[in-house]
Order: sequence, then C-alpha cells, then structure tokens
Amino acid sequence: MSLPDRRDLIADAAISTVVAAGLRGLTHRAVDAAAGLPAGSTSYYFRTRSALISACYLRLAELSVADVDRWEAEHGRPDPDSAAEALASLLHHWLTVERDRQLARFELSLEAVRRPELRADLRTAGLAARSRAAALLAALGAPDPASAADLLVAWTDGLLYDRLAGATAATRPVPDAVELTPIVRRMLAAVLSP
Repeated sequence: MSLPDRRDLIADAAISTVVAAGLRGLTHRAVDAAAGLPAGSTSYYFRTRSALISACYLRLAELSVADVDRWEAEHGRPDPDSAAEALASLLHHWLTVERDRQLARFELSLEAVRRPELRADLRTAGLAARSRAAALLAALGAPDPASAADLLVAWTDGLLYDRLAGATAATRPVPDAVELTPIVRRMLAAVLSP
C-alpha cells in the first residue's frame, strides 16, 4: 500500500472512529484497530492527535469535493433548475448514505473552536468546499460567486446540521430529493440574484 493510500485509510478509519465513539474515542490505538493496521501505524503517519484530527478535516473535504465532482460529471454544466435538482439529490445523499461522515465533520469542526492549532486545516478544508461552490455559481451566472458560495455553503451546512443533529432531527424523517428540490431552488435563486 502506498503512502497516500495508507494516509487515506487511516483518515477514513479515524472518521469512522469519531462516528462510533466521538472525539473521546479518537486515539491512535483505536484508529489502528479500526483500520486493521499494526499497533503504532497511525502514530507513524500522524504523530499527534491534532495531526490526526487535521487529517480528518482534509479527508472529509476531499470526499465532499469528490461527491460534487461526481455530481457535476453526471449533470454537466446545469442551468439553475437542473442545478437545484442535482444539489437536492446530493444533499439527500449526504443526509442518508453519507450521514455518518457529515456528523463526524460537525463534531470534528467544533474541536477547532477550542484548539487554535487545528484552525488552519479546518480553514483549508472549508475553502475547498467554497471554491467548488463558487465555480458552480459562476457557471450559473452569480454576480459575486465568492459571496454566493459563502451563503450556499452556510445554508447547506445549516440544513445538514438541522436535519442530522438539530433539536427535531430524531423525530422528523429525512426529506427526499423531491422535497429538497424546491428548498434548494429558493436558495439558488437568492444567491444568484444581483
């Protein structure tokens, strides 16, 4: 297994560990076990817990951008209506298939509030999402793609958080893509308007 593959394997196992046990359970030993690696493997690649958490941020951003890239490859350069349908489908995917990954992302992000040494990698991860959103919004004709991307990412994170961990998340069913489409359509209209 090559170096980047081993790092990805460890980051993925660390994300799974956060999902299963929370941040308290995120130890080098637990990640070694989750990844099926010999003891000491995680600490060889990520010497400190902070380095391990940073690896999670960057891996989560990489996976999210890959999701957006797949979505864009399937839909091409969409118009606002098809973009709304496609983004609703992507949100549904994140609320269902990738639910755990999103929950881990929120939990890991909160750690950077308390630990300044983590902020730079969290920022790098967040900028990756905003960059992809800005490119999409520019293609859709947004007058200020960077500002529109900030709004779209904040709205998307808010919706994901509300539906996955918010006060009524446990009592409301996950909306399907059809239910999400008009919500996304309204948001896109708002961020695309001058």
